[in-house]
Amino acid sequence: MSTIYDVIRRPLITEKSNYQNDKLGQYVFEVAPDATKILVKDAIEALFDGVLVARVNMINVPARRTRRARSRRVAVRRRSYKKAIVTLAENSKTIPVFEGVR
Repeated sequence: MSTIYDVIRRPLITEKSNYQNDKLGQYVFEVAPDATKILVKDAIEALFDGVLVARVNMINVPARRTRRARSRRVAVRRRSYKKAIVTLAENSKTIPVFEGVR
């Protein structure tokens, strides 16, 4: 890891992660494969102002085989990635994932 900008790749936006944002105060990010919990915590607190991280859970999502929509015979391999679930502290601000979207 060279900088904190290399640790966090992108937020993962799904129905489950939206529920976690609203009800539980948790945010889901795709992170670098060699990222650790401490690096993710430091990167989130440095990138977003006023955010305090209570805890970080890490998950290695394995690669999966899927099929193409048009030709069902063509098998495609999706890549594996590492996912971080970041729980914010009670008195912390929210992370502006959908800022400006109505």
